[in-house]
Amino acid sequence: MNASEVKALLESKIEGSQVTAQGEGCNFQVIVVAEAFEGLNTVKRQQLVYSHLQEAISSGAIHAVTMKTYTPAQFESL
Repeated sequence: MNASEVKALLESKIEGSQVTAQGEGCNFQVIVVAEAFEGLNTVKRQQLVYSHLQEAISSGAIHAVTMKTYTPAQFESL
């Protein structure tokens, strides 16, 4: 799996999301911006992202993911 595949997968699963993915092999860093995160704490946001990556993690295509998650308003204020 490559970074563009991780990006496409997350953007297809988390409605209206904008994803930046970097990495190679099986280690990736992602930034996910989505309205779906509104009202969720950090753990719940990460669980949402991991739920869509679980199949790739289980197969070994992804070994490690480092992520930052933001609502659109939070991202704009950075």
